[in-house]
Amino acid sequence: MNSTNPSNKGAVTRELILARALEMADAKGLDALTIGTLADAAGMSKSGVFAHFGSREDLQLAVLDAAARVFTDEVFVPAMRERRGLPRLRAVLQAWIKRTLRYGENRGCPIGAAALEFDDRPGAVRDRVLQHIRHLLKEITRAVNIAVEQGHLRADTDAEQIAFEVHGLMLAFQFEVKLVAKERAVAHVEVGVERLLEALMVSPTD
Repeated sequence: MNSTNPSNKGAVTRELILARALEMADAKGLDALTIGTLADAAGMSKSGVFAHFGSREDLQLAVLDAAARVFTDEVFVPAMRERRGLPRLRAVLQAWIKRTLRYGENRGCPIGAAALEFDDRPGAVRDRVLQHIRHLLKEITRAVNIAVEQGHLRADTDAEQIAFEVHGLMLAFQFEVKLVAKERAVAHVEVGVERLLEALMVSPTD
């Protein structure tokens, strides 16, 4: 007898809808995402989408959370295979660069796009964007602090400042990938990252 758990089927359907919504947000930004456009893209009725996401705002929040999970899976999780400290920090930054290049000129990060779209629009979406950005900066700060603890970076390293500078480099990289040329963008970001890290590395004579 074939017995399908309705709750499991509903969860699978929700994830499929969310994956389609994430693709749309990648391509056009979070603000372009509506229940109607998603229903059309997913081949569903509006009521079918509403059954899983009760409002446009709920949908947008779910997409932001999904985007954060994808970023973690693509950038931070693979880096955990590397040795603690500077090797792991380098792996995070290289994975971030590769991810940006893989998205290329036609896709973007929904969280980054939403930061521009909702920066002056108070509400739940702006709050969730800020939450994810703060979490990202916290994780970069933590990775820098571990590199300090491992003796790879100088003891006087300001980890929060480095996280801010790394974030700025990556944002500039994303803009240049889309607006200038990938080759130049890669060269610029790699030089920027190395210059930043080399200035902080512990020398053999220290």
